[in-house]
Amino acid sequence: MSDVSAQSRSLTDGALNVPNALSVLRLLGIPLFLWLLLVERNDAWALVVLMVSGFTDWLDGKLARVLDQQTRLGELLDPAADRLYMIIVPIALGVREIVPWWVIGLLLGREAVLACTVPLLRSRGITALPTLYLGKAATMALMYALPMLLAGTLDNALGAVMHPLGWAFLIWGLGMYWWTLVLYWWQTVLVVRDLPKVRRPSG
Repeated sequence: MSDVSAQSRSLTDGALNVPNALSVLRLLGIPLFLWLLLVERNDAWALVVLMVSGFTDWLDGKLARVLDQQTRLGELLDPAADRLYMIIVPIALGVREIVPWWVIGLLLGREAVLACTVPLLRSRGITALPTLYLGKAATMALMYALPMLLAGTLDNALGAVMHPLGWAFLIWGLGMYWWTLVLYWWQTVLVVRDLPKVRRPSG
């Protein structure tokens, strides 16, 4: 019981700070984006939501380091928001036929394979691996690519420029995204090899 209390305190200590508030704001942006894109079909405002999300993704990490406000909760919130965006936003763009479904398959397949590491890590008492800088770069590239592809649907000069740029960032981001999967799996193999299994309390 004391272990559970200690873990709970480690998650909440210092949780009320600006970086974590920005991560929560990004999470709240997901239903807003879906409503704008799929219900209202207001692509311009949906694009604004994606741009704000991408900016806050960079800003929360920057502020956490500059203000020395890195917390355990923030380490969980930030990648959780990234993963939700990488799953939900492409599916929404697929429904609107802005992004092809094979791209969505690559993104979701990566998340499914990565999810298989979770029980292995937990068997060694680890909740999650440290976020890789390359993984953040891949997510950032994809979070640029998705709004660019959305902007690329505009029937004007901006759309003509954004469409090829969006594809360039998408291919670049997908390559890095899958490479980080290899790195995460390698780290998982090392953890499983080097750490003993956690003994579950009986009764």
